[in-house]
Amino acid sequence: MIGRGQARRRSSEDAWIITAPLALAAVVCATATALVADRPVGEWPLAALLLVLMVAAGIPLLSLIVQRQTIGVTLTEIPFVFALFYLPPLTVVIVYTLASLVAQLRFRMAAPKVWFNVARAAAGASLATLVLQAFPPLEGVGPRTWGSIFAAVSVLLMVSVLAVAGVHTLLHGWQTGRGVLRTAMSGLLTNEINVAVGLVVLITVETTWWSLLLLAVLGVGLALVYRSYARFFRQHRTLTDLYDLTRAVMERGENGSIADALLGRVGALMQAEYATLWLPEQGPYPETLLTARVDDVGLLDLARTPPQIREMARKGGQTIAVGRIVTTDPELRPLLLEHRIKDIVVVPLRSGQVVIGALEVANRLGDGNHFTSSDIAVLETVAAHAAVALENSRLVDRLRHDAEHDGLTKLPNRRRLTAAVAEAVKIGAPGEVVALLLFDVDRLRQVNESLGHAAGDKVLVEVAERLRACAPSSALVGRAGGDEFLVTLRLESAEVALELAGQLREQIRDEMVFDALTLDVDTAVGVAVHPDHGSDAVGLLQQVDLAATAAKSVPGNVQLYSPALESRSLRRLGLAGDLRRALDDGELEVYFQPKVTLRDRRLAGVECLARWEHPAHGTVAPEDFVAVAEHTGQLGRLTEFVLRESLRRSRDWQHGEQPLAVSVNLAARTLTDQHFPSLVHELLDEYGVPPQRLTLEITEAGVLDGTERPIPTLRRLRDLGVRLSVDDFGTGNSSLAQLRRLPVHEVKVDRSFVQGMATDPGDLAIVNAVVTLSQQFGLAVVAEGVESELTLELLQDIGCEIGQGFLFSRPLPYERLEAWFAAQVDPEPVPAGELPRLRVVP
Repeated sequence: MIGRGQARRRSSEDAWIITAPLALAAVVCATATALVADRPVGEWPLAALLLVLMVAAGIPLLSLIVQRQTIGVTLTEIPFVFALFYLPPLTVVIVYTLASLVAQLRFRMAAPKVWFNVARAAAGASLATLVLQAFPPLEGVGPRTWGSIFAAVSVLLMVSVLAVAGVHTLLHGWQTGRGVLRTAMSGLLTNEINVAVGLVVLITVETTWWSLLLLAVLGVGLALVYRSYARFFRQHRTLTDLYDLTRAVMERGENGSIADALLGRVGALMQAEYATLWLPEQGPYPETLLTARVDDVGLLDLARTPPQIREMARKGGQTIAVGRIVTTDPELRPLLLEHRIKDIVVVPLRSGQVVIGALEVANRLGDGNHFTSSDIAVLETVAAHAAVALENSRLVDRLRHDAEHDGLTKLPNRRRLTAAVAEAVKIGAPGEVVALLLFDVDRLRQVNESLGHAAGDKVLVEVAERLRACAPSSALVGRAGGDEFLVTLRLESAEVALELAGQLREQIRDEMVFDALTLDVDTAVGVAVHPDHGSDAVGLLQQVDLAATAAKSVPGNVQLYSPALESRSLRRLGLAGDLRRALDDGELEVYFQPKVTLRDRRLAGVECLARWEHPAHGTVAPEDFVAVAEHTGQLGRLTEFVLRESLRRSRDWQHGEQPLAVSVNLAARTLTDQHFPSLVHELLDEYGVPPQRLTLEITEAGVLDGTERPIPTLRRLRDLGVRLSVDDFGTGNSSLAQLRRLPVHEVKVDRSFVQGMATDPGDLAIVNAVVTLSQQFGLAVVAEGVESELTLELLQDIGCEIGQGFLFSRPLPYERLEAWFAAQVDPEPVPAGELPRLRVVP
């Protein structure tokens, strides 16, 4: 809407403030000219001829719209040059003023505009002839004459530009006036070219009057060139504006502000006073009616378009245009006259075969301008893009709703809960706390494993409904995770929050009956409050999660957060600095776990695993320090350390004439480092290890994350000759078919399936399918977690090539690896280039 501070808009009637001084200046300059000129008037036959030429040359070849006004590019400077040379000064003023008056009447302009333009022409011509009197008399067509005429015409042009800029500043503000000045100044070059052309024509005519025949041909050609340029200029401007408009609409459509980006640009593109977007009520969306007006800042919630025309466009699904040039329904003219509208175009917005609204423009700017068929085609193009953007915007709204709500329970999800808590903690109220109650459903995993995930989903839906029914009306209930529900609300104190948590836990603890089965589902509840336990949403959610975990082992299963619960989090936080120091001091070690061919028991290689024995915390789990490395920017150093140690040991075995292939695990984030392939190449060269002896293992979630981000890095590594392996395959949501598009050589079946082969037919079937399909795709298969002879025999039966697990060996330090290998080698002769066969593991 329009701001309160906007100044009162002046009407065109106020143009007399500029018109009157211009008229006075014209009278003063004409009087002065009459006093100083030897012969101020005369040559009327020639004056009549030049009047006709000026009227013809005054037809605009190019029109520019600035706000409500039309600035035309004409050829009037050419006959004006002749008038200055051949006619007495006051006759020049009379002819030029009359030509301007004829032009205004031809375009049926309003009276204030007519008098302003006539006064402007008279003032400019009077001052130009007065300036010309200051120069020596025009004799011949030499350079002195050129300079005098150039000066006189330049004065005329400057008076015209300043007058137009002044009236625009008066009526529409200084920004509009500055825009007029900028536009007009860029057109002065064209005016000066016209003066030069006029002088050339004058020189030619002075040489011989027969040149008028050639000049007539030249004039027609010049007019055609101007027309072509004008058409090209309009087309280029239209295409540029259309491209900018389409891009802005598509970009702004993502955040729902399409009307702001659309309407102002449509009005400028169509040179219309009003541009309106109308969307009728549809489903959850209310009716939208917004209008951009050329003189207003912001959007208006009204429209000049008669609602009958809008409904006709909606029901008929066809564009409706009513105007002087194009009219689809002449019967609508009286309706436009009733609403004081000059012309209008209404284009329906379509989504497939359904009309979802209308895009409308009304009142083409400029007194002599009207909407044409080409304008309608442009608006229909814009409407097509706008309809797509609007549908996309509504789709984004639905996706945003889905992104903030759980699909199973329809409750707000963790993202929405985090935003709600963040908003709540910004508003402090004396005597109140923002309480977070996290309910962790107990034994849901057992329900899923015993009865299937469908039964587990029913449990979650039932818990959600009970919480929603039991929680206070002021509470926000949401699903924070897989089996976690969060209730957040304002309460008097942490003690009240604890009491409410216990009450809700008891109310949702009732039995759940599914068909003939009765389940007793319990929950553990963690409680945290703001400001006692934190000041930001993320921290509070972490703390209530710690409290819920601790609640599982306390009587009553309700736990209020306390700093003592953060020991594990603080331990991980403290590892950040210790990991950096451990990498600097070489405290980390690399262990090696053998990978054995299952058919002939030969050592196929080793997997290299980082290990850290902390001086204070003892053995640190790899998942802990790898997570710390990722979050502290030390992942690159950790990866390079393991690579160097692995390649160094591979080189040592090679010197002992026993090739050793090594495998190194990579984090998913490493694949986004574009410099990583170069590092691998440098290390292979440094240690002299053939690239085919290095295998890089990436987890299934890291290599099949649904995007193309890892692909370029994988291809560069493959081009180096390095082998690539997908680790922990089967734990994600991907399929073997997806592997076909990846440059990988090997698949490692996750240990959870391998270890269950001997007891679970489902796991056996999964491993069998992975092995069979991988071999058809030309991929090697490694089975992780081989811990029994029965599992080994099953893997041999289904054709698995390589195994890895405790049956063969645990991860070993390098010295113990050499001892293990020496103890396992059979004494049989070994062909050149092969590793000795290993003894059967007992």
